[in-house]
Amino acid sequence: MEALIPVINKLQDVMSTVRTDPVKLPEIIVVGTQSSGKSSVIESLVGRTFLPRGVGIVTRCPLLLQLIYCPKDDRERRSAQDGTLNVDEWGEFLHAKDQIFTDFDEIRKEIERETNRRAGINKGISNEPIRLKIFSTSVLNLTMVDLPGITKVPVGEQPEDIEQQIVRLVSSYISNPNSIILAVVTANTDMATSESLQIAKEFDPDGRRTLAVVTKLDLMDAGTDAIDVLCGRVIPVKLGIIGVVNRSQQDILDQKPIEDALRDEATFLQKKYPTLASRNGTPYLAKTLNRLLMHHIRDCLPDLKTRVNWFLSQTQSLLNSYGEEVTNKSQLLLQIITKFALAYCSTIEGTAKNIETTELCGGARICFIFHEIFARTVNSIDPLTGLTKWDILTAIRNATGPKSALFVPEVSFELLVKRQIRRLEEPSLRCVELVHEEMQRIIQHCGTETQQEMKRFPKLHERIMDVVTHLLRERLPETNQMVENLVAIELSYINTKHPDFHKDAVLGSSLMKPGGDGQDVTAGGPRASAILIKRNPLDSAPSSSFRSRSVGRMPSGGGHDSQNTLAQSGFDLEASSTNLSGSCDSTAAPPPSPLHSTAALVHQASPVQPINLLPEVPTQTSRQLSEKEKRDCQVIEQLINSYFYIVRKSIQDSVPKAIMHFLVDFIKDNLQSELVTHLYKSDEAEELLVESEMIANCRKEASDTLKALQKANQIISEVRETHLW
Repeated sequence: MEALIPVINKLQDVMSTVRTDPVKLPEIIVVGTQSSGKSSVIESLVGRTFLPRGVGIVTRCPLLLQLIYCPKDDRERRSAQDGTLNVDEWGEFLHAKDQIFTDFDEIRKEIERETNRRAGINKGISNEPIRLKIFSTSVLNLTMVDLPGITKVPVGEQPEDIEQQIVRLVSSYISNPNSIILAVVTANTDMATSESLQIAKEFDPDGRRTLAVVTKLDLMDAGTDAIDVLCGRVIPVKLGIIGVVNRSQQDILDQKPIEDALRDEATFLQKKYPTLASRNGTPYLAKTLNRLLMHHIRDCLPDLKTRVNWFLSQTQSLLNSYGEEVTNKSQLLLQIITKFALAYCSTIEGTAKNIETTELCGGARICFIFHEIFARTVNSIDPLTGLTKWDILTAIRNATGPKSALFVPEVSFELLVKRQIRRLEEPSLRCVELVHEEMQRIIQHCGTETQQEMKRFPKLHERIMDVVTHLLRERLPETNQMVENLVAIELSYINTKHPDFHKDAVLGSSLMKPGGDGQDVTAGGPRASAILIKRNPLDSAPSSSFRSRSVGRMPSGGGHDSQNTLAQSGFDLEASSTNLSGSCDSTAAPPPSPLHSTAALVHQASPVQPINLLPEVPTQTSRQLSEKEKRDCQVIEQLINSYFYIVRKSIQDSVPKAIMHFLVDFIKDNLQSELVTHLYKSDEAEELLVESEMIANCRKEASDTLKALQKANQIISEVRETHLW
């Protein structure tokens, strides 16, 4: 089982070649507050002084430290060429692979230089780890990560949120479920207020992977000891609590050897804590960490194998999605054009491989536009919206001209129904616009494979969008024209012979006849049936214009005869004037005397006040409609309703068909040929297939990760089951 730690070290070396560690390897994470003695603990485990020292925050980058036991006869790791054949210990940095450090002062200086390169010189921190291997004949195999000490108050030029930055950095490491948390606390402070134990408990509430180290046992106040703390009576820790004695600052300044410090530590423990001395101290800590790490690796290895295999498969799929290096650009260009055209058409037809599940797109969206948006909008148009009874009555009067018609003129019906039919044009053109927008949007929903190709070659993507957009724009006017023609066709011929309309027309005519005999009167011309309604002579008065002209032709001196003639003819001027401006009731007040009428006419014919030949136009508030006028309006409204529903049904059916033929189907049939015509040119293939720099970088990263995972899988596969037990 001792061979498991070197296996993890190999895996760390392999995974260091990629930007992320997807498999979360087992390692020991050293956590503690600033100046809690973390560096001294690590140096005691190594047996060498090699970590930077100073005031304030010194460790500003994660230090991934691999301790590797390397005996003198290990020819695999030792070589005469690099000068490691006869030395007891040396160090190697990942960022300086070709350099061997046998002087540990140089290792410390290199850590300081690399820290300044990554985190700057202003006491800032960096998340990027420094990787150091130490080979020695006197160490146990361990893998540790030394993190910056947790601090509260920023000093110097540190940012105000330095505490939050460090906590986030520490959390990112100890959140790894395969890590062991080495929480460092000082004996001369209250353990219950320890920051390291608090953050460890947050990510390891059960304490199954937390080990506590109590430092500075020799600095406790006189008359006090740490027996309760070391025995777990204050705060219990499942993996145990181990006390150590660090070198003092004066010992460091005097360059006291660590061997001497370890002997002094053993003497202090035997004297101060004789019953606990065998289970405390730096040597016991090293053995405990080695044992815990080996058992932890053994427990994590099955899951580690599974994760490596899973990430291997995912990375292979990701690399495949980026495509291979381009060799024959002309052939690849034709393949991409063909693939895009097929994907575009399949999105419309609903046969795409990757169907969208979050929203409607392509053909489904077009169907929704036709049968939901367009149909609902057209059905919401009322045939009589914006058409008042006074509009209908005015149209009837204008269609009669100077004569008083006995029937409702057909011209008034055509005029009014055409006005309403024109209202169907706007939603029809809006339907074309919505389908055009969806056809444009389909470019972004052409399947994941095509989308990946579009991201890979941005210039080609831009040109394809230009070609499709131009083709759609070319078809839009012709489609709009066809839709406008559909409405114009309905306006050009009002088919009153339509079987669905004819029933309502006959019914409307019978409603207007006094006897209700249902007699239908037809007229010639291209229209098969005229809307003729029999009038009641008692319901109307002679035209005022006709009356005025008759009065103007009266001979002078013949006033009495003329008045008798007018009276015998039943034309009363005062009553007629009253009917035009007020009530239409034929039973008005009795006519005035002829003398009074003549005087009124003479007064109207005077040069001072000329005769008004036009009747007063009644307004909506001036009077109420007569019964005849109400019946006229009623039958026109009924006929408009009937014919409008016929036209609306026709438009609702023909507009989607026109859009499909002139726009959707045309694009489907001609898209590939248009793309080939405009894009498949040998002199432009080189320019169009210039790969995106981002995709190139992603492919390289995925390729490196794949190689690392393949090697990691090979390393794990070499571990025999016998090594686990």
